Amino acid sequence: MVVVFSLYGLSILVLIILAIGSWFIWDRRYKKQLDHAVPAGYIQTKEVFIDPTTKKKMIVYFHPETGERFYKEEPNKKT
Repeated sequence: MVVVFSLYGLSILVLIILAIGSWFIWDRRYKKQLDHAVPAGYIQTKEVFIDPTTKKKMIVYFHPETGERFYKEEPNKKT
């Protein structure tokens, strides 16, 4: 009986550790993309979209050597 509970407890502990670890990895990757300055080597594309979570207009930049994409919030145009 103790073995069964310890196996379930160990399984739950491993799942919690994996969930927290993956959240930190995702958070780091996501926040890296939110810098306001476009990194060197990136070229602006014609692609523009509305971010469904923030409802802000985003401009897409592309790095031709690495294939990476960078997303920058379009500044508000005051007229």
